[in-house]
Amino acid sequence: MPKMKTNSSAKKRFTLTGSGKIKRKHAFKRHILTKKTTKQKRNLTHSGLIATCDTKEVKLLLHI
Repeated sequence: MPKMKTNSSAKKRFTLTGSGKIKRKHAFKRHILTKKTTKQKRNLTHSGLIATCDTKEVKLLLHI
């Protein structure tokens, strides 16, 4: 049986923490930043955790 491949887009977007939670980054911080306020850009800088309802789907994509 062939090896299971992880989803390429998921492995670029999510990282696993030491406690087993899945970390993510915010969207809307790549381009067109001139029209966004400084406060909005600052709040988008911090990374967060994915919602508990999405953990099952993300773990399936990452084969965890």
